[in-house]
Order: sequence, then structure tokens, then C-alpha cells
Amino acid sequence: MFVGTGSDVGKSVINAGFCRIFKQDGFTPAPFKAQNMSLNSFPTADGLEIGRAQAVQAEACGVSCRVEMNPILSKPTGYMNSQIVLNGKPWATKSAKEYFNGTDRDFLFAEAMKSFVRLEEEFNPIVVEGAGSISEVNLWDKDITNMRIAVEKNAATYIIADIDKGGVFGSLYGTMQLLPEAERKQIAGIIINKFRGDISLFEDGRKILEELCGVPVVAVIPHFRDIYIDDEDSEVVDKKQFKSVQGKTNIAVVLLRHMSNFTDFNVLEKTLEINLYYAVTPEDLEQADIVIIPGSKNTISDMLFIQKQGMAKAIKQAHESGKAVYGICGGFQIMGNWIKDPNHVEGEIEALPGLGILPVETTMTEEKITRQCEFQFQPGGLTGKGYEIHMGETIAEASNPTCIIDGKKSDGYFLNEKTWGTYIHGIFDTTEIVKSILKASGKAMNSEIDFQKFKEEQYDKLADLIRKNTDLEYVYKTMEL
Repeated sequence: MFVGTGSDVGKSVINAGFCRIFKQDGFTPAPFKAQNMSLNSFPTADGLEIGRAQAVQAEACGVSCRVEMNPILSKPTGYMNSQIVLNGKPWATKSAKEYFNGTDRDFLFAEAMKSFVRLEEEFNPIVVEGAGSISEVNLWDKDITNMRIAVEKNAATYIIADIDKGGVFGSLYGTMQLLPEAERKQIAGIIINKFRGDISLFEDGRKILEELCGVPVVAVIPHFRDIYIDDEDSEVVDKKQFKSVQGKTNIAVVLLRHMSNFTDFNVLEKTLEINLYYAVTPEDLEQADIVIIPGSKNTISDMLFIQKQGMAKAIKQAHESGKAVYGICGGFQIMGNWIKDPNHVEGEIEALPGLGILPVETTMTEEKITRQCEFQFQPGGLTGKGYEIHMGETIAEASNPTCIIDGKKSDGYFLNEKTWGTYIHGIFDTTEIVKSILKASGKAMNSEIDFQKFKEEQYDKLADLIRKNTDLEYVYKTMEL
């Protein structure tokens, strides 16, 4: 099990790296995270929803993702509320106070353990990821995803600390001192992550930490920028550039407050001819060749947000000036004439005008669609694979779909080559579709990218980096295989 001194210390990526190592070494690993909080989700083959990080870790294991890998998923719908997905299906929408204080934690823990047991019957080892910091003493009685799991399953547990953040000695020593004795006994070692510079210079630091904490430092992982692994959540967007670049096709993704599934743009980011950036102000759209409105966990709230920021007017002006504008899922809904919510699925507002770019209107529904799909992109008949995760039904004034899903279902609305919307996440993972949107804007794409092959190479590179900087012999000794 991998736990952390805090959030964003690298637990998800380290977990994925060890998943690949165990696969390479002949085992049949599977990831597990009892409870995840993320706007980035993914549907399993049987249409159940889990956190994207566990789907990535399953891919590193070389297995299909399953709902048991993340039985409880919290998807924020605002600053105080989240939709709770239990065993892959929406279960309730609760405030943080309601969820932590008004929900039977033993019930949720029992549900998580049922999933763990089902995984145990097929896979070995189970590679468990904790959440946030394990030293949040005020949350210990609510814990269903950190050290309670470690104790219950007698997991060899490793604390990950991000040395790049600073304060690594205090955070690790303080964490160990705060843990109750039963939980402290589960800690098998320490992993120092994101080390910059000459690792040999940290030898004294390693010895001091081992003396302070009473467990070995089993790994010091270098900071890297040349290995690409899907990020856990949209907080990483803050680290991406917000500017245009001359000589490239500039694609601006409108930064929504509740933006979801930003992994839709992975291939665009890795395409040499493209500079993808996130647009915060109307001025950010001025140099864009293409504008994309991404998915949203709260479409009405984000529509109000872009109106207030002046982005709604800027997007319409971009469209009217002949620039390409595309919408994915919630972005597609925003491009329509109306967004209606008569059953208050998203909030108190029952109807709100959209951008009016596409002749469609959306009605929010309580039923959630989650499924993987194959599709045919109507212009040119290009084919690809993607997935749907959305609540809401969109009706067009006339039938002119962007895609046909699984050979029969109409999807989205195609106004012209420069203006369309779709519910399909991952549509830009198909290189030929990326070429088509560039061509529509008078741009060319000469590079090729096999994204699945690229991802497999990245998992192997990550595994190699961890191997070179970890005492794997010790790690294996602490595991019951």
C-alpha cells in the first residue's frame, strides 16, 4: 500500500509504476483505492464509473479496469457538495458535512472490503493507494481509505513524501509520531519522491530520516519531466501554460470551474504541431486558432461562470469571426440554445440560455449514462473508440449528428467542419480526427502518434526509473505473495 504525507505527493503515479513492475516480474497485480475524489472518471466495460487514476493503474497492470478497483468515487459538483458514486453508480449527492458526519462509515468500509475480497480472488498482489495525508487526526474516525485498510489487510505500507515541496523531515517524522501504534507497525518504509539533483547528496538525509522514523528509506525517486502518465485530477491544469505560441496551431481549452475529464486533450498536448493551453480570460482566446469547451460536472454553474467572466461573449465572437469551436459533453450542452433542469439535478436554476451556437437544447436527467463506445465520425466516416459519462438528454431541431455510436445511436450535432459538439470523451484520441479539425482551420499535421503504444512505453519507462532507485529486494520481502 502507498500512502502519503499529503495530497499530490505522487501516490497515483508511484502506484502505477509498481503495478507495471509487478506485471513485468510475472505477477498478476491489480490496483485498489477504496475511496477517490476526482472529476476525472472512466467507465468500465460494463458501464460502471470509477476514478481515472485506477483505470490508468489497471492499464499499467495490463488488465481491464473494474468497479472493484475504486468502489467509492466522490465527484465534486461545487465547493461544498459532491455526487457520491457507489459501486459504479450514482448513490447520493451530499455536502461534505453530510457525507462525513451523516453517512454510515462502517457500511461504506464494508462495501469497499467486499470489492477488495473479489479482487483478491483473482489478482496478486493488490496494489493499494491511500488518499491525501494519513496524519489528519481529525478524520481518523471517518477513515475508510487509508490506514484502516492497511491494518485490515495487513498491507506492507510505504509513506510517500514529496521532497520538492519542502519540509520532508518534519512531515515524515510528524506523520510517524502521530500514528497509533497498530498503524505505525504497518509502515514498512519511506519513499522520497520528486528529488532534484544528485541523489548521492541525500545520503545523510536518508540516514537521519531512518533514525527519526525507525523504518528504512527504500527509494529516492528523481523528479522527471520526460515520462508521461495520466494526471490524477484537474489541479495539474494550474501547471500548464496559458499562452499561445507562434508557429503552431494554438488550441484554447476554456477553463471551466467544474471542468471534468481533461484527459480528453492528452493526444492534442502530445502532437508536435499543436500548442494546447487553457483560456481563463477573453484575451486568452484572441490568439487561438481553435476553441474547445470541455466537459463539466455542473453545466449550468459553468455557463453562469463563463458569462460572468466575459468568456461566453468571447466564445461567440470567436465563432462569428470564423474560428473553429467544438464542445465535449458539458461543453456540447453549453453550445446549445437552452440548458434545462426541471428536476433540480444540478441546482435551483430550472432553465438557462446557452451560447446559442448549436440548434439544440439539453434537459438534465437523473439517469447517468456511463459506457465505453465505438463511433463513426460522420464527416469522412472516420472511426474511433471513446466513452460517455453524462447526465442529460440533448434534442436537436434537426437530425445532423456528429457521430454514430455503436452503429446505431446518433450523437451530438454537426453544424459544419468548424462547429460541432459531441458527448464522446476521447474523441481526440483518434489521430485522423485531430487531423480533420486542423485541416478545417487551414492547418496541417504531419506527425503521427500511436497513443496506446506511447502509453505502454511510458509505463515501462516509469517502472525502469523506480527499479533503478528502489530497494526492490526489501520491498518484496515485506510483501506476502
